[in-house]
Amino acid sequence: MVESTPEARFIHETGLAAQLAGLVEPVLEDLGFRLVRVTISGHNGTTVQIMAERPNGTITVGECAEISRTLSPLLDAHDPLPGHYALEVSSPGIDRPLARVSDFETWAGYEAKIELKQPVSGRKRFRGVLEGVENGEVRIEVELDQLGRQVMGLPVALIAEARLVLTDGLIRESLRRSKRERADEAADDVAP
Repeated sequence: MVESTPEARFIHETGLAAQLAGLVEPVLEDLGFRLVRVTISGHNGTTVQIMAERPNGTITVGECAEISRTLSPLLDAHDPLPGHYALEVSSPGIDRPLARVSDFETWAGYEAKIELKQPVSGRKRFRGVLEGVENGEVRIEVELDQLGRQVMGLPVALIAEARLVLTDGLIRESLRRSKRERADEAADDVAP
């Protein structure tokens, strides 16, 4: 049986966050999770935030705690940060970062903000409804001054950052997915 490799993230951290991502990503994959993002912030001391999820886009509080317990000794052994820091393992949240090409397909029909590394049509920032991916481009319906609403293709290679926009529709869909996942887990627990 050939085991498929997880889909790679197209958004990559830099500096110390990139080093941490390199350490934790293989461990997360061994545990059955995908890395979404690693950030380091200096608010109220140093915090290392690791966003993770199952391949189906879910994660529980208990799973976050399990990941934290697994990663803490690894980070202690490698000591990648000077001084003390707090480790925070979390879900990507409802207004999640979009880090894989498949995220744009999964969340097609929902509003997103995309920032590019360099301008396309004179702009680096776009906000609109995702239409999926085609020929290496993220399709997004945006408002263009005199042209009105238009679907544009933004090259995946130019995306610096992308995330969903918190809307009522996104909240409803996230709740629906969470409920469906809990029902699937309950059915698995009952199955012989």
